Amino acid sequence: MFTGIIEELGEAGPLDWHGDSGVLTVHGPLVAADARHGDSIAVNGVCLTVVSVDGQRFAVDVMKETFDRSSLGTLRPGDPVNLERAATLATRLGGHLVQGHVDGVATVVGRTPGDRWEQVRFSLPAGLHRYVVEKGSIAVDGVSLTVMEVSDGDAATTAATGGSGEPGVAGWFGVGLIPTTLQLTTLGRKPVGALVNLEVDVIAKYVAKQLDGARSVGGVRP
Repeated sequence: MFTGIIEELGEAGPLDWHGDSGVLTVHGPLVAADARHGDSIAVNGVCLTVVSVDGQRFAVDVMKETFDRSSLGTLRPGDPVNLERAATLATRLGGHLVQGHVDGVATVVGRTPGDRWEQVRFSLPAGLHRYVVEKGSIAVDGVSLTVMEVSDGDAATTAATGGSGEPGVAGWFGVGLIPTTLQLTTLGRKPVGALVNLEVDVIAKYVAKQLDGARSVGGVRP
């Protein structure tokens, strides 16, 4: 479990492929300092297990399922990555409960700079729209953020506000990035068109599942 508060901006190293899986090496002096074999570290919002540590670098196994459901397969040596160690019982929950289980990959569809902050919009994959609400929480590349606005997927609205119009995209949502987030995470460097990992609020997923189950047996009316 994580909190979505990035501890360190690390750097991707080589990705050593083994068939359809691979071993990713990451440079991160802070998180590697006390990392041990078997520890969980979130890399761009993906919970991965440490298999070895070498000084300021650590290596993690990445299986096919993870490549299929996240943007990790697009990383190149030298790319910045968001790093967060697993939370402990003594950790302050500065963000929200983040599992490190990616629900979908989105695209940066717009950036609007302010005086000291920036408004950024992301495409919203089909199937995730029901879990994203204004003022709710979402993790983008592992960063805990508050949703400022969310579209309803209407084609005209989406086109007018910078939506991608891609197949499988249900609209967009927008967040505001403060100077700290812009400086200390990958989100300050992602251009329009870049891919990001999304994890919606796990509580919203459980509530939706329970409501769906109740409706299927006639317990709740839509």
